[in-house]
Amino acid sequence: MSRDAGLAGRLALYLVADPDQTNSSLLDDVADALAGGVTAVQLRAKTLSDREALWLARKLRELCTEASALFIVNDRIDIALASAADGVHLGVDDLPLEAARQIGGEDFIIGYSPETDDQTTEGSDRGADYLGVGPVYGTKSKNDAGAAIGLDVIRRRAHLVGIPLIGIGGISADNATAVIESDAVGVAVVSSILRSDDPRIAASRLAAVVRNALSSK
Repeated sequence: MSRDAGLAGRLALYLVADPDQTNSSLLDDVADALAGGVTAVQLRAKTLSDREALWLARKLRELCTEASALFIVNDRIDIALASAADGVHLGVDDLPLEAARQIGGEDFIIGYSPETDDQTTEGSDRGADYLGVGPVYGTKSKNDAGAAIGLDVIRRRAHLVGIPLIGIGGISADNATAVIESDAVGVAVVSSILRSDDPRIAASRLAAVVRNALSSK
């Protein structure tokens, strides 16, 4: 199995764990979500101090290890390395991909969020391991996410690159199938799980939808 094929399977249901997006314990929510079938967790902690973010990252690393799930840190490669994360996820204004690769090493997973088709192609060429593209349907869980890009853009950008692509933004169990059918290998969600009444049940429902969509491709 190639690295891309193995990674794609681990990106099927990707939870962006943001402490600002839950009214309960983020660690409890993530534990429930992992039990429900989440395959990857990204810590997005924009408002925490470095010490708080590192503490939370290490706790999430433990939960993901127990569940055999991927653990990624958003933006902060220092927090990612200090918490023994599997990788980091970067945007166009973050640390350059080449620098992240130099710091993290060959086996360190680097995700990238391009904003244009050119950046999509460049991200693959510059060493990103997977792409997060969106917002697919629009979202209220990220203030600077921009307008919805739609499924046609997901499909086009998936065909532009030879690495796994996941869709993010406004995705729920009701519309995740269409994202997978547009050649994404997985879906990333925030509020669909963190703002649900029961994160475990919400994750289980989403996981089943994604599995069914992937098996039908």
